[in-house]
Amino acid sequence: MTTKYLTVLGRVAPGPSDRLGVIASRKFGDAVQRNRAKRRLREVLRRQDPQTIATRGLCPLDIVVIPRRESLAASFETIETDFQTAVRKLRGMK
Repeated sequence: MTTKYLTVLGRVAPGPSDRLGVIASRKFGDAVQRNRAKRRLREVLRRQDPQTIATRGLCPLDIVVIPRRESLAASFETIETDFQTAVRKLRGMK
């Protein structure tokens, strides 16, 4: 699933909750930019409510995110919305 700021891949996870992997190559930017993008994405996942997955009967996902260069200039709220939209589409939700 590709959005304006992220490419998000996912598959069903064996564990009880979502897991996140972030891939930011050197083409993305220098070490400071790559680490900032990774921190922001980890925070987005941390803010998700794990009870939502359990109460809706949704299966947890292994999520791999590849941030795009455009995400460097985007606000945190924009990245969060983009991520949540992509994950909802991966789960088959609207």
